[in-house]
Amino acid sequence: MKTYPAPSLAEWLADRPFTLAMSSGFFGFFAHFGVVKALKEHDLAPARYCGSSAGALVSACMAGQACPEKMELTLTGLCREHFWDPAPGLGLLAGKRFRSLLREMLTLTDLADSPTPVALSAWHAGTRRTRVLNAGDPIEAVYASCAVPFLFQPARIDGDYYWDGGIADRHGLASTWPGERVLYHHLQSRSPWRRANSPALQAPLRPNLITLAIDGLARSGPGKLEQGPVALQQAYKATTQALAKPVRQGMVNVDSV
Repeated sequence: MKTYPAPSLAEWLADRPFTLAMSSGFFGFFAHFGVVKALKEHDLAPARYCGSSAGALVSACMAGQACPEKMELTLTGLCREHFWDPAPGLGLLAGKRFRSLLREMLTLTDLADSPTPVALSAWHAGTRRTRVLNAGDPIEAVYASCAVPFLFQPARIDGDYYWDGGIADRHGLASTWPGERVLYHHLQSRSPWRRANSPALQAPLRPNLITLAIDGLARSGPGKLEQGPVALQQAYKATTQALAKPVRQGMVNVDSV
């Protein structure tokens, strides 16, 4: 039987339209942006974006055609004062400063009007289930998807409370359908509350979904913001390498550079 060489990731992406899905991960937006920066430089534009938490933030910005150069400057210049506003409530931080930061980053006024379709996962407290947000106020939708329990006070959308989309949809794939062509950037870091063997930490396996996993990324956080730009550059360089690698068994795995 004749065999054919596996396509490179770049060839697979260029062949037909694809969705870019990005997982949740604490302060993982640095790495996600590194991925989209590499894709953009290779003229590989997603037909749709989706994600949870950190993935939702980058998805909404890129789908709304935010200026990549300005976004990179905002991320690499991020400091604790940009989002740190402790206040009484259902979480340490009120979230007003974070919303102000989002206003600077987001160009959209309604998710439904995004130039590239976008869908964000958020956890609905009333039903204890994931809800997909693809219309309405983009600032509150992104805030909802990023509102880590206990750290941020919840979002209010139509009178309902919402928290971090990664609670029940870490992969950020709730809006996708079986067979959809998806490039999924899988942040491999584990939150303290999640079991080491949790299915949410495993890369999903399904037809037409390719997982990009980058090993050894620097981990950022409120007390380690200096690691954010490092993770961004690591992800950018690793994705550039990954685009030349063959796709095998639905996975492209690379080391951070």
